[in-house]
Amino acid sequence: MAGRESLLTRLRPYNVVAGGLHLGQAIAVLVLANDFSLPVRATYMTGPPAPGVGSRSVTLFHVSFSIAVAAFFGLSALAHFYVAGPGFARYRRELARHRNPFRWIEYSLSASIMIVLIAMLVGINDVAALIALVGVNASMIGFGWMEERYEDPGGSLGPFWLGAIAGILPWAAIAVYLAGPGSSLHPPGFVYGIFFSLFVLFNCFAVNQWLQYRRVGRWRDYLVGERVYVTLSLVAKSLLAWQIFASTLASASAH
Repeated sequence: MAGRESLLTRLRPYNVVAGGLHLGQAIAVLVLANDFSLPVRATYMTGPPAPGVGSRSVTLFHVSFSIAVAAFFGLSALAHFYVAGPGFARYRRELARHRNPFRWIEYSLSASIMIVLIAMLVGINDVAALIALVGVNASMIGFGWMEERYEDPGGSLGPFWLGAIAGILPWAAIAVYLAGPGSSLHPPGFVYGIFFSLFVLFNCFAVNQWLQYRRVGRWRDYLVGERVYVTLSLVAKSLLAWQIFASTLASASAH
């Protein structure tokens, strides 16, 4: 019990450090980045529904990648500072019940932004497709929360597996565009690096929850998994941010 209390106490400064690193990177991206952006489009029919009806593509708005990257860093910083500060008492109570709703709320927003950026880098820019990707990704996060909310470690993994099914769909959609039918239609090499590295890291979150709920080794203590979540979040966001920065945001002359 003393060891568990010590781990719980150490989670507070750990969240402060993680929040500070997220916030520092958000500021760095905003200060150092250029104005690289990609358009979000919608395609409208130019006549009544019928075979051969024409269509017109319209640019609705542009997504600034520096602002989007700063946004997912900022959301993470806010969540970490909240649970380490004014929300710490509730954070402790929730962890004692083997759950952390604050994590899932933040992930539903920040991970969805990350998926949108990855999708846009492979050429998915239709507004309906992007909305669908956000919805499916947020549903995956919701199933993760349901696993914690309604199941205890060692119990059913029903919500977890539903989340795993939902979670693979955005990556399948991105992979279709990543493959491309011809060499001239393939995205640049750095996009492959982003896809594979983030795919692995996103799946590490699922593995972490599986280990918690199967009570494997050190993960028999729920707090071990909580600490891993904090670490994975920082690593995944940092890796995506600086791969994007190195490839697009740092070279204004290339765009």
